Amino acid sequence: MSEDRSSNSNDQQKSWFERLTQAFNDEPRSREDIVKLLEAAVKSDVIDRDAFTIVEGALEVSEVQARDIMIPPSQMVVIQSEDDPKTSLRKVIEASHSRFPVVGEDSDEILGVLLAKDLLPLLFKKEEITTEDILACLRPANFIPESKRLNVLLNDFRTKRYHMAMVLDEYGSVSGLVTIEDVLEQIVGEIEDETDKLENDDIQTTETEGVYLVPALYAIEDFNEFFKVELSEEEFDTIGGILVQQFGHVPLRGEELFFNELNFRVVKSDGRRVKTIQVSKSEQSEVE
Repeated sequence: MSEDRSSNSNDQQKSWFERLTQAFNDEPRSREDIVKLLEAAVKSDVIDRDAFTIVEGALEVSEVQARDIMIPPSQMVVIQSEDDPKTSLRKVIEASHSRFPVVGEDSDEILGVLLAKDLLPLLFKKEEITTEDILACLRPANFIPESKRLNVLLNDFRTKRYHMAMVLDEYGSVSGLVTIEDVLEQIVGEIEDETDKLENDDIQTTETEGVYLVPALYAIEDFNEFFKVELSEEEFDTIGGILVQQFGHVPLRGEELFFNELNFRVVKSDGRRVKTIQVSKSEQSEVE
């Protein structure tokens, strides 16, 4: 019996290998052809689902542009050139990021990028840090167009050894930023670390009155109670589920939608799952 099962398994793998060989002999002409082949490999236990997801993500990055995943200006943590050192240090500590754009009087004037690690030597060498000390630490900023493909950008990150790029629109204005982590998350999925908030955290307020950040896994029942609305709980348990249904696809960062007197904007998504949503009431109504 065990020999029969082993024989069947070998036959399955051989059959898949033959299909793989045949597919490449036939020169598959689309990403869909390769994905179908890989799906067959998963069903035959030749590769696992995680490997399939990574390969699929790697294939998809060539079809995604920087504008699809960039962090918009409203979500960027920036250092103002006129900030006093204490304000700058507070921003660095509270945000827990490793890199920060530094802007001049004009928000489109990017003076450079401040690395948090470059501040550490200053803290040990000088009793009091000045604004000039911080500005002297700046690294050159890198700029890319919104239309830049992620596979090209990832290669730039790797070969030119930088991890953050400022995204410019067609008029040369800053429309967002993108990091190497943002690109990698399109391939391997969300990369969490100890500083990231749990996805099921409570609703958070923002600096803009009436605008809230909501985890996609937030329960619809609790969402309805907070925003004083009556979204249906029959088909989905979470607000993210309803949002995907309304869009008709898994939305990317920056996509917006209005329904049920609420404005929804996706602020975090890895292309497979919505993570965080920005929600605000329409002008006709307000959160009580």
